[in-house]
Amino acid sequence: MPKDTVPGVKPYGGPAGGWGALGAVARAIKDQMAIAEDTRALRRMNQPSGFDCPGCAWPDPKHTSSFEFCENGAKAVSWETTSRRVTPDFFAAHPVSELWTWSDHALEDEGRLTHPMAYDRATDRYVEIGWDEAFRRIGERLRGYADPDMVEFYTSGRASNEAAFLYQLFVREYGTNNFPDCSNMCHEATSVGLPQSIGVGKGTVTLEDFDLCDAIFCIGHNPGTNHPRMLTTLREAAKRGVPIVVFNPLRERGLERFAAPQSPLEMLTLGSTPIASAYHQVKVGGDVAVLKGMMKALLAADAADLAAGGPGLLDRAFIAAHTAGFEALAADLETVSWDLIEAQSGLPRATIESAASVYAKAQNVIVCYGMGLTQHRHGTSNVQQLANLMLLRGNIGRPGAGICPLRGHSNVQGDRTVGITEIPSKPFLDAIERVFGFEPPREKGHSAVESVQAIIDGRSKAIICLGGNLAVAMSDPEAVFAGMRKLDLAVHIATKLNRSHLLLAQDSIILPCLGRTERDLQETGVQSVTVEDSMSMVHASRGTLPPASDQLRSEPAIIAGLALATLPDTRVDWAWLVADYARIRDKIEAVFPDFFDFNARVAEPGGFRLNVPASQREWRTPSGKAHFLVCDGVEEDPRVARADALRLTTIRSHDQYNTTIYGLNDRYRGITGRRDVVFLNGDDLAALGLGHGDVVDVEAVANDPGQPPRVLRGVTAVAYDIARGSAAAYYPEANNLVALDSFDERSGTPTYKSIPVVIRRAG
Repeated sequence: MPKDTVPGVKPYGGPAGGWGALGAVARAIKDQMAIAEDTRALRRMNQPSGFDCPGCAWPDPKHTSSFEFCENGAKAVSWETTSRRVTPDFFAAHPVSELWTWSDHALEDEGRLTHPMAYDRATDRYVEIGWDEAFRRIGERLRGYADPDMVEFYTSGRASNEAAFLYQLFVREYGTNNFPDCSNMCHEATSVGLPQSIGVGKGTVTLEDFDLCDAIFCIGHNPGTNHPRMLTTLREAAKRGVPIVVFNPLRERGLERFAAPQSPLEMLTLGSTPIASAYHQVKVGGDVAVLKGMMKALLAADAADLAAGGPGLLDRAFIAAHTAGFEALAADLETVSWDLIEAQSGLPRATIESAASVYAKAQNVIVCYGMGLTQHRHGTSNVQQLANLMLLRGNIGRPGAGICPLRGHSNVQGDRTVGITEIPSKPFLDAIERVFGFEPPREKGHSAVESVQAIIDGRSKAIICLGGNLAVAMSDPEAVFAGMRKLDLAVHIATKLNRSHLLLAQDSIILPCLGRTERDLQETGVQSVTVEDSMSMVHASRGTLPPASDQLRSEPAIIAGLALATLPDTRVDWAWLVADYARIRDKIEAVFPDFFDFNARVAEPGGFRLNVPASQREWRTPSGKAHFLVCDGVEEDPRVARADALRLTTIRSHDQYNTTIYGLNDRYRGITGRRDVVFLNGDDLAALGLGHGDVVDVEAVANDPGQPPRVLRGVTAVAYDIARGSAAAYYPEANNLVALDSFDERSGTPTYKSIPVVIRRAG
């Protein structure tokens, strides 16, 4: 069937960005924003005196621009600054049983929450509740648990450093380290894997390094949708001749060509800049095979150069002075056959050797990667093999070179930096005790998967969510939804209504909070908060718009209210801290020495960079050196050996940010007005006896033959430019294909990006 005859499916021929992006911005503003002051707020986004974009964590350039935002950033702001309101009257008109039937897009599209609300079981409605009464009810419930570990405390990556620090302080004084957070579901493989390799769980590059690099490798990420401001950086590199090598299963427009809305020439001439110099469509789950293949090719080329009398291609001085484990890595690479590498990666040997040659010829290399590398059964190993590749030529810890994990939420990295972790270090806990005078718990807490498992098993009875949409974000929604409905207490601190709020506990309470764009007025005046981007830059964010309701409170104020209602003998002066957020930053500095002179440094335009020891070739590992780390084999999941099995990855649409669905279009992939599709290679469709436009069922290959089937039913097959043996479907709709116990055992990250499936005609 021709592609343009399938409803809502028509190939998109334009570049990323360009007039399409400007048109989408205009539509978002027209649809959501009400007054001129709201639209003027866009000009203050990512500016030194303005607010930080509530979207991605790509850093701001040191220079400022009146147009330093992207299409999806504008969508995020318009979504938050919408004129639409979810008032008590709205809830009076719509029982929860009715709201449950609405789509996720429709729920959030109703607008901003305006009042604290509590669920009334007699009427099946949320009803207005006063702040004091809400805090009293929550505190009474929390004090009633003999074991604090019976409560889970979730954190979204949109929380500021100040809110996150107070939150972890409250929870630890309460007595638990149960901190499921969005890091557990995205870049935990980075947080676990990189410290073992290079001594720090963060990227080592700065934005300025992209001006100095000689090659860029992009692996498992889609900047056109998930971090569009990165396209400007890639465009500048491409225009100065830097090779940009992409490994990604799908052809993504943002990695192919980009038209910068800030460029009058490209806009007026309808031109664009090619991004990828080479685009290699690795099979889903073939990342270790590719990385081992590149390293194997590099070692062979090094040996040949030495035999010919050359100096070799490896940085032997760096390896000798700064690393350990090279011999074990070389021995492992020797045992891996090219036949196996080709079969698992889906790429021919010559392609992998070509990529290795680009790497070897460049003096300074940056590797960028996203969740396409981390959300796998062996996500931690994927990250560590990438670090191995970089260490072979000393591409960590010098200008123009380094490793660049691409975080999602704007402060997901900062939240972890200021203490949102279920595995706190002893020095951190000792500092909490020294600064605040109470003994924090020392036992490991629950991660996201562990928290949900505890809720399902009945071991955890309550959950407090600082933002987010945890139940929808998690794998295995059927089991997660059932577990959430058994809770005693569910509290959601939120700006908008979402499906997690409709999973009713005995007590369900919604506490509406200020957004990033809104003026936060406390006792000493208007406050700023701080965030940390993907490159460890910390900067201030100050909202300027009037709050959506006079009933809204800031996240720090809400956390303080919860703490005061829950902890009768608290050692923390919560009201004093919330009166002036500079005092919170002083306490952050007292606990974390890397934040020295916090208030003074963050007052500077652009803020400051936290210390990343590996950037200076200081390796904070037990040995004091960076480590080459071996992983067994190259196979992602042996179950895919089934002749009829494909490997499916979940993806975000261009009208989406994590679980937030702005609309039903995916412009760059040619999808309009729908999300019920699965993307497949045309040859795979033909081999299955299927065609473009056929309605199919997608069934996961079960972990246990005794489990009921996990099926995504009635989706339309779309022939797409995707690697053979691979498939893709939208997140979170395809989350039901991921079992709760299907995760990377080292990091706990669910396997959203590598799901063995079989596909058959529906019916």
